[in-house]
Amino acid sequence: MKNEDGLGELRTKLDVIDDEILKLLNQRMETVHQVGLVKAKSGGAIYRPEREKAIINRLYENSLKANGLLNRSAIEALFLEIFAISRNLELPENIAYLGPEGSFTHQAAESRFGAMSSYLPIGSIAGVFREVASGKAKFGVIPIENSSNGIVSDTITCFGEYDLKIIAEVMIDVHHTFASTCDKVKDITKIYSKDIAFDQCRNFLEDFGLETRELIPVESTAKAAKLAMQEPNSAAICSHVGAKMYNLPILFENIEDKGNNRTRFLIISNFLNGKSGDDKTSILVQLSNEAGALVRFLNIFDEEGINLTKIKSHIVEGISTFFIEFNAHKDEDKVQKIFQKFQNEIKFLGSYVREADDI
Repeated sequence: MKNEDGLGELRTKLDVIDDEILKLLNQRMETVHQVGLVKAKSGGAIYRPEREKAIINRLYENSLKANGLLNRSAIEALFLEIFAISRNLELPENIAYLGPEGSFTHQAAESRFGAMSSYLPIGSIAGVFREVASGKAKFGVIPIENSSNGIVSDTITCFGEYDLKIIAEVMIDVHHTFASTCDKVKDITKIYSKDIAFDQCRNFLEDFGLETRELIPVESTAKAAKLAMQEPNSAAICSHVGAKMYNLPILFENIEDKGNNRTRFLIISNFLNGKSGDDKTSILVQLSNEAGALVRFLNIFDEEGINLTKIKSHIVEGISTFFIEFNAHKDEDKVQKIFQKFQNEIKFLGSYVREADDI
């Protein structure tokens, strides 16, 4: 068949397009370098989530107008990686996250900062806050809540102790894989994972008759993958990235009982975001211990037309504290009215671009 029905011509066309893409990317990186020089003089922040969202919105609208094949998710995936490479060219920064490597927090960090960034796996949430507060890391990535297990108390406690700001949030769908060097399930005698992962995959274990095998809890699913790779006749319930990191063959994907298990992560740093037009604000509130204090406080949000999205009670250093979130930016006039009236009761944690979905 002559020239494989034109396949050679199409491949040549793709090569020309790829060359043009590379040329344009290099031009973009050169402009990014110039932006970095300006920011270095002015002290401006390198990571601007509100600016990145505005770019993606514009590109998606342009794609719709041109009847392009790329949907919003595809455009976001491509350009978030380009943004991450750009930031590393401007000013390489360390990103601390709740470790170890291969964890869902690691996955959340890479989704925003890309594969080229310098990552620091830290053993505790308090440790992540310490590294960012001390300047050893510019950004920190920590979990705040899970759809199955609720709010993460250690994160709320640390916000009470440290003066760091939330600059972004990341939603991750939590999926577990079953991975092993064994070709057949019947040859598996022991399974490694976190205790919570065993609970989240109970139906899968029962369906395949694995609930009677030796279930060995370890501190992380990444370690589970490492152990399963080293030991014959063993398996791991772990994340996809954990199995990939240790080259452990995946036998089954998405084995969790509930398909809507999501974890929300926060990115913390030492600067404030500008307004994006679609923002969320998080605060800690400590009110006087008297009847109706909380009701009076919340009523003001209703009076100002502000949508409250979350109210969680918590104890910080023995004091009853409320973790509250609402859809608005702190610099909006209606929010400033509340902050001024309750300036002694409110600790501002950050205003940042709101994700499309919430837990």
